[in-house]
Amino acid sequence: MNHHREGSGPPLVLIHGVGDQWQTWAPIIPRLAQRFDVIACDSPGFGESAPLRHAGPPTIEAYTDAFQVFFAEQGIDRPHVAGNSMGGAIGLELARRDAVDSVTAFSPAGFWTTPERKYCQLVLALLASSPAPVHLLMKPYAVQVALAGLLAARPQAVPRDALAARFRSALAAPAFAPALAAFDHYDFATPDTPFTVPTTVAWGNRDLLLPYWLQAPRAKRALPFAEHVTLDGGHIPFYDDPGASAAIVERTAG
Repeated sequence: MNHHREGSGPPLVLIHGVGDQWQTWAPIIPRLAQRFDVIACDSPGFGESAPLRHAGPPTIEAYTDAFQVFFAEQGIDRPHVAGNSMGGAIGLELARRDAVDSVTAFSPAGFWTTPERKYCQLVLALLASSPAPVHLLMKPYAVQVALAGLLAARPQAVPRDALAARFRSALAAPAFAPALAAFDHYDFATPDTPFTVPTTVAWGNRDLLLPYWLQAPRAKRALPFAEHVTLDGGHIPFYDDPGASAAIVERTAG
């Protein structure tokens, strides 16, 4: 599993969302690296990581298995984890297995209804189905704003090169289409007992991909023992407010 590692202290693994890559965490890595051994990963089949080793579909459960194997390969026992979107769901499933010391889930997948899931899949599939967005990024500013608005509440906060890299990554990722399709079989299951580790769910109040006003209340009902935080931001809130986002991870990880 390809990864970027910097800093020192307790290990903190960062897990991105579908169609993304480790660089999405760049706004908050420098601050987190002051307190943690930060390990920002390209999930299998995304960025520069090879696809999952087994022949099955890249489901949330399969990715959860893969990260547990990665922890063992890296010699890290029960790291802290932060995840965004699909990565947030993976982080919560790792906490369910008691495989981590804490989890911070930003806008986690799985708290959707069927229409909301299909909307998310459709939007992401349309964006990744054509290279046109990447080519247009260098042209009208309005196009950049429209595309970045799906990720951040303040589109101008998303660097143009980072935005182009994200769409190129989605286009090239062998796991993108099958991982997106595997969402059909995932809904977050309310745990029978509270997680034994500190858990925070943070949601941008202007998330247009996994709408905050619909899905954050379900997360609160499913995880009443967790801390629930609302950020002034979009689906990837550390673009909008890196300081507040980093502080949430620091507080959760202690």
